[in-house]
Amino acid sequence: MQSVAKFFPIAIWLRQYNRTALSRDLMAALIVTIMLIPQSLAYGLLAGVPAEVGLYASIVPLLAYAVFGTSRTLSVGPVAVASLMSAAALSEVALQGSADYLVAAALLALLSGLFLSLMGLLRLGFLANFLSHPVISGFITASGILIALSQLRHILGVGSNGDNLPALLSGLAQNAAQWNGYTLATGLAVIAFLYWSRAGAARLLRGFNLSAHTAGLLTKAAPVVGVLATIVAAMLLDFEARGVALVGEVPAGLPGLQLPRIDLALIEALLPAAIMISIIGYVESVSVGKTLAAKRRQRIDMNQELVGLGVANIGSAFSGAFPVTGGFSRSVVNFDAGAETQMASVFTAAGIALASIFLTPFLYYLPKATLAATIIVAVLTLVDFSILKKTWRFSRSDFFAVLVTIVVTLLMGVEAGVACGVGASISLFLFRTSKPHIAEVGLVEGTEHFRNIKRHKVLTVPEVLTIRVDESLMFSNAAFLEERIYADLASNDQVRQVILMCSAINEIDWSALEVLEALNERLRELGITLHLSEVKGPVMDALQRSGFLQQLSGSVYLTQYQAFNEARAAVADTA
Repeated sequence: MQSVAKFFPIAIWLRQYNRTALSRDLMAALIVTIMLIPQSLAYGLLAGVPAEVGLYASIVPLLAYAVFGTSRTLSVGPVAVASLMSAAALSEVALQGSADYLVAAALLALLSGLFLSLMGLLRLGFLANFLSHPVISGFITASGILIALSQLRHILGVGSNGDNLPALLSGLAQNAAQWNGYTLATGLAVIAFLYWSRAGAARLLRGFNLSAHTAGLLTKAAPVVGVLATIVAAMLLDFEARGVALVGEVPAGLPGLQLPRIDLALIEALLPAAIMISIIGYVESVSVGKTLAAKRRQRIDMNQELVGLGVANIGSAFSGAFPVTGGFSRSVVNFDAGAETQMASVFTAAGIALASIFLTPFLYYLPKATLAATIIVAVLTLVDFSILKKTWRFSRSDFFAVLVTIVVTLLMGVEAGVACGVGASISLFLFRTSKPHIAEVGLVEGTEHFRNIKRHKVLTVPEVLTIRVDESLMFSNAAFLEERIYADLASNDQVRQVILMCSAINEIDWSALEVLEALNERLRELGITLHLSEVKGPVMDALQRSGFLQQLSGSVYLTQYQAFNEARAAVADTA
């Protein structure tokens, strides 16, 4: 049974499912469904596909993740950043609004799903840890700005395209004289209402003796109110005749499940974007999933999450939709509404399916400006320039990595921004591991503790050099340690004993071992003895297997205090 639960996490919580969980999941599903209908339509618009495709992306993926995902409350579907990245990739291979565009969208979801699933089966979930969270925050901030700007054309009612800041601003400026007053009024009214509803609606609802929690959940339905109000306005004021762009006829019914058309040339063109979308989507999804799981003392399996998100994207592809991932806002609402298990997502998928069958005829008069306003209000919460201030104060290298990612994303588009973000994250990792913190340490008198001589008043002996390395020794940093020791010897010709304090060294690779062997020999030639102290068990095992300990000119000590005392005694005897 455990092997089944490993690949099908639904088997774990389904065995314990009861009536209480059912009632909570149903309530959460009702609230999330109401929230997702306008949101799914809006993200379909953002991805450049027909509005109903956004609904399709919120049905099968939810069901697939419920079976294979490990988070109890993560809600999977179309999200802002993935939709923007999808639009940027698809616009390179097909004309928006064409049948080829839809084919490419489904193939993009399939490629993303297969890549994620393969990563999960190979248990490569740990690779997400190599993406710097400040860099990802910078990318999401820049993407939020681009998304908001891309929707201004729908607010103004003008034609404009572009996937980066210069192109978007240029397009809006060139078409500024063609803006439609009714469209602008509609968009601004919805934006103002949605911003007011975040605080004002909650206060209003609390006036009806509702709890703060209930009032807060009900405010999540504000986009639905905006949708209904503008549909009524469009019908009464004949927006269509006044040049206001409407969603138009939306086919009723569910998507037909079928394998996306396989085109090798198209696969080659879309594969890099699929990988980028998968990486960013996975990081965002896992971050949300871990946060929500921790609040209930649960845990998620990062490798199984790859499989869950992968199967969800494959399901989206078979639905004729586009890439999906775990969304922050929808997941938080699902959690706050009391969802206990992924059965809430199953009920949500059923609710979206019913909406696709019965409510789509009423969407004909829905202004696109309403959906654009919904997107703008949602994505502006992603914009967080405080990350620049925080990283500037904490780490200048992080700051410049975030700044470069934001600038590249804004000026060159999301694909270049993702590539820059990944490159910046890897560069930061390599830079930090190539130059580990190395300190000369001395004895804190009256104790057996050793501390950095630059930070503490400590006892040192000119003939004894004690170096502490606060990092594992690898091919990328071993030469840095060697250079540091030689530099210290050059500045102090009295040194006769060198102690390498290994308390923070968790691993030594072959390249680092060769450096240690060369260092040992060079010091021996200079009449200097090399000792090791506080070597961890696995490192000691590796050194014994290599034969290095037999070549070591000095000794290996259990404690730094013992090593220092014996080295000090040795130089005193030779004085």
